Amino acid sequence: MLALVLVRPGRFYRVEVAENLFGEYSVLREWGRSGRRARPLVVWFANLRDAVVAAERWCRGAERRGFVKGEVA
Repeated sequence: MLALVLVRPGRFYRVEVAENLFGEYSVLREWGRSGRRARPLVVWFANLRDAVVAAERWCRGAERRGFVKGEVA
């Protein structure tokens, strides 16, 4: 499992890549306000390469919106 948390004041954006029992890969994205319930979205991929490429793309998009690497408070 690979997880990355991006934060900006009062908000967070989390991206996680994981493998399931069937050899498929999922990218879980969660975002929201710190201390509140997150909005999750899961996208499935047939291979790890495609999952990682998608996760990196979504992280770069969050960074363009002002998020930086960190931890959820």
